[in-house]
Amino acid sequence: MSESISGTTSEDPLFNLDDEKTDWIRSACRRFRILIIGRANAGKTTILQKVCNTTELPVVYNTKGKEIDPVILEASASRGLHNIEDEMVFKSNPGFIFHDSRGFEAGGIEELNKVKSFIERRSKKTWLPNKLHAIW
Repeated sequence: MSESISGTTSEDPLFNLDDEKTDWIRSACRRFRILIIGRANAGKTTILQKVCNTTELPVVYNTKGKEIDPVILEASASRGLHNIEDEMVFKSNPGFIFHDSRGFEAGGIEELNKVKSFIERRSKKTWLPNKLHAIW
């Protein structure tokens, strides 16, 4: 048995996903949900644009599924007014839903608590598409 850096082994069922399991996961969860965390104005949205191969801003949806103005993502002295619960989707790569932390500043306990709460709430979701799948 070999062990990877992440601690999974070649005998771990998640390590050896066959095509049938992979197809089931893809059909159950058509969109991969990712939380991106970083300093305010560090270029989180710019990194996501590069990953999604676009220069356009994402479409942003509030918790009710209503499209909102993506200008809230732009760098500003007020660190933006966006909500970690908002969903960002790039038209060039609609298979991913991104959630953006406002950015961490030294001593920013309030934002840290919001992120921790978001992660905890998403981890308790029972429906796979609503769960948080990765944190970057």
